[in-house]
Amino acid sequence: MQNQKLSPILYLPHGGGPLPLLADPGHTELISFLNSIRVNLGEPRAILVVSAHWEEAVPSIQSAERPEMLYDYYGFPPETYQITYPAPGHPELAEQIQAELWKAGIKSNLNPERGFDHGLFVPLKIIFPEARIPCFQISLIQGLDPAQHIALGRALYFLRSQNVLIVGSGMSFHNMQAFFRGGLTDKRPDVDFDQWLVKTCCSDLLSTAERDHELINWSQAPAARYCHPREEHLLPLHVCYGAAGSNAPPAELVFNGEVLGARVSALLWS
Repeated sequence: MQNQKLSPILYLPHGGGPLPLLADPGHTELISFLNSIRVNLGEPRAILVVSAHWEEAVPSIQSAERPEMLYDYYGFPPETYQITYPAPGHPELAEQIQAELWKAGIKSNLNPERGFDHGLFVPLKIIFPEARIPCFQISLIQGLDPAQHIALGRALYFLRSQNVLIVGSGMSFHNMQAFFRGGLTDKRPDVDFDQWLVKTCCSDLLSTAERDHELINWSQAPAARYCHPREEHLLPLHVCYGAAGSNAPPAELVFNGEVLGARVSALLWS
């Protein structure tokens, strides 16, 4: 079992609403990354997405056979409400995850009504445009406790040996006022936070306990609350980190560029 191939885990920025699918100039670097990352991901039998855009009282797992589309954005051109991503769901894996979470002492729900939100369909439509691989989502936990999300990820570790790709879909910088009102300054607090995040996740000088401590106490990082006034776009990273496993090597920095003028990163555990 020591040499068993483990599926990679990817934390990525999904950009602003459907803008990556509109070739928005503020997303040029991100679009290029999303178009190129597939070679690192293999051919998974299923994809589980932890989306920043779904929160429930307990982890909830999408369990529809054919999830519908959930256009959870506002004010975009009419064609963005006609986007399709007809990938099948995976109810059997959803049930298996619920059973494993139960073993880990984590209560959870199955949700057969939830559709694919843009945290799933925007990046996957670029990375896996064929929409053939079964996809499903798991929610964040209301309260947004970082330790809970690391624990949730660790309960999902078993998926790595089942050729299931786990994608954390969020943004390592998510201050809406800064994006749309010119809030970024020459001091670049986004860069300060990004450097902390990359060091925390990618340095081989940190132990698991030290990495846990840093991520649990992320709000003490430089410019943390400026970059994340609310942390729902960061916590998919915590789930990914936990799912990589307690003895996983450091993450690899696979994207470090700008989205709408802010520095953002993508991380890969392989």
